[in-house]
Amino acid sequence: MSTVLPPTLKANPQLYRWVNFDTEGVVVARTGKVEIGQGIVSAIAQIAAEELDVDYARLRMLPVDTSISPNEGSTSGSRSLQEGGEAMRKACAEVRALFLQAAAQKLGVDANALVVKDGRFQTADGQQGLSYWQLAPEVDLQQHAQGLAQPKAVSSFTAVGQPLGRLDLLAKVTGGAFIQDIELPGMLHARVVRPPSFKAWLLKVDEAPVLAMPGVVKVVQQGSFLGVLAEREEQAIAAMEALATACVWDEQPTLPDPHDLPGFLYAQRTEDELLCDVAHAQPDASSLKMSATFTRPYLAHASIGPSCGLAWSRGEVLEVWSHSQSNYALRDEMAKILGRPASSIVVRHAEGSGCYGHNGADDAAFDAALLALAIPERPVRVQWMREDEFAWEPLGPAMAVKLRGEVSDGRVALWHEHIWGNRHIGRAGRYAGPGLLAAWHFEPGIEPPLPADMPLAMGGGSQRNAVPYYDFAIKRVENHVIQSMPIRVSALRALGAHINVFAIETFMDEMAHAAGIDPVAFRLKHLSDERAVAVIETVAKMAGWRSLELGDGTQGRGVAFARYKNIGNYAAVIAEVSIDQAVHVKRVYAAIDCGCIVNPDGVLNQIEGGMVQAVSWALKEQMQHDTTRITSRDWESYPILTFSEVPKLEIELINRPNDESLGVGEGVSGLMAPAIGNAIFNAMGVRLRDLPLTPERIMQAMND
Repeated sequence: MSTVLPPTLKANPQLYRWVNFDTEGVVVARTGKVEIGQGIVSAIAQIAAEELDVDYARLRMLPVDTSISPNEGSTSGSRSLQEGGEAMRKACAEVRALFLQAAAQKLGVDANALVVKDGRFQTADGQQGLSYWQLAPEVDLQQHAQGLAQPKAVSSFTAVGQPLGRLDLLAKVTGGAFIQDIELPGMLHARVVRPPSFKAWLLKVDEAPVLAMPGVVKVVQQGSFLGVLAEREEQAIAAMEALATACVWDEQPTLPDPHDLPGFLYAQRTEDELLCDVAHAQPDASSLKMSATFTRPYLAHASIGPSCGLAWSRGEVLEVWSHSQSNYALRDEMAKILGRPASSIVVRHAEGSGCYGHNGADDAAFDAALLALAIPERPVRVQWMREDEFAWEPLGPAMAVKLRGEVSDGRVALWHEHIWGNRHIGRAGRYAGPGLLAAWHFEPGIEPPLPADMPLAMGGGSQRNAVPYYDFAIKRVENHVIQSMPIRVSALRALGAHINVFAIETFMDEMAHAAGIDPVAFRLKHLSDERAVAVIETVAKMAGWRSLELGDGTQGRGVAFARYKNIGNYAAVIAEVSIDQAVHVKRVYAAIDCGCIVNPDGVLNQIEGGMVQAVSWALKEQMQHDTTRITSRDWESYPILTFSEVPKLEIELINRPNDESLGVGEGVSGLMAPAIGNAIFNAMGVRLRDLPLTPERIMQAMND
């Protein structure tokens, strides 16, 4: 009986693209998902080892290469195990079945009489056997997956579910793991001189003095795109600085008033969409009526290492190395802009500083490609500077959420929600216009296209987690997508879930207190999904939650819950804060249900990282700008959480091995801000509805 092929295996059915046995004793596997620090490639290797019945140590996972790797789209949205993991599972199950049949035929026994132990197909007595590597010449992996093999039963798992070591860590510890470390023979170093602001245009530049500087090989100009190549990196930096002083720009104040971002959002032309309209009852005239508005600023990815790209134009082929999360789309976008066949461009993934979203990686790769084409046969390395990353990477959009609700008889009687902001996905290939920064600066220049969103059924973007997961009698949610982009925006971890969950979970807390009901009990009253109930009850037990407990003015606790995208993992957290001159998150409890856990250590890595990043967003992060330029250009003007400020994290995983894996990376990203804000209210009795939750905003709330 055939099984349904996962979408990415159906799109890439040739089995050799997933796994081969060309090297004795080694299983070489390829996934279309990329390693960006989340440990996903190691988890997929565990799945491959499980289905092939080989020792995990035999797996060699090769980075994505568009000339051979399966095209699995972008690595995003906490979908890697659901997509790439399931595709690898079915591909390896089919490969194992093919080799099992070949072994049975060669040994002259029934396939059911063979067992597989660490890659060797043998009879039960162990007297006869053949390995994958011995059988490899007999098995044609050029054939397509047919869905004829059933993956292993959960009860027989030996690798999946175990905390096996990550395959990528050794190179990270010993050096040379990252794209910034790659050295190609005869490599030139390059820098790009960016416009001083988003819509600025180059009027003139004097290149002659720069060309005379030591080590400078070439200056490349196409409209307002301006790059310099040199033999050494410090020479490229010096040339970039000199070239910047030789430029004259047309610059206009086109950015929003930084002191009234919500006012800017409300004033824009919008594309409106109704996300939810449920009415199972009539409003109660005697209900308690409430309203609130929540906002977040523009946010940076704030990768510790700025973006980097390498390119080498050799003959008819343009080779590119990038830490992009979407290698095939990057290849196709470059081909479209450059007017050449996609087959003439090869994009290879190389790890970079983690960002979990759309930072400058794709743009740095395109910078390198443009400069490499200007000087064929020599590889080119483009390294962005810190100020490039802050000023020119796509930011997470500023957003505002207005809520109106009614409470009657201890339940939410009405919920009306309105959201304002850009859509969230500006990656290459997501829309008709060029999605790469340098292309916007070519002569005569183009208006950067507006970002897009995934369909809501796949998690959406600006509307991600906008529809409350709770059971309300009347529930209406509208999304007002602004049709302007004065600051470049795109995907940042969790997308709209960050602000949407903050608004929903803070307002739920307000409603609970208005109704005189414990916040945990209030949430449970509005949930019918048993898995949702389980994570809340688990985290409450972990934290020793006491009904309607009160803070003492300096200490408080707050709770928050969400199911990521309303279709992904379930998570509930309780944050403990102390407050003096600032808010300090001392401890966070979390309960997570992500279905079948492939590697518990990997799950914990992702949850912990997501919690720490979201605490940083909640307490500190906001991109500063005036009406002309981004002014956050360094770590002083864009501070992030320090090591000494990281809270103690206590996490309980609810493993459901018979259910599909749901991914975990972004599931907690929306929860930290409301849990912290609710804890501040618990301690001090004041509500904070604007992010970040700074001491200045606490003082303002107290005065108000």
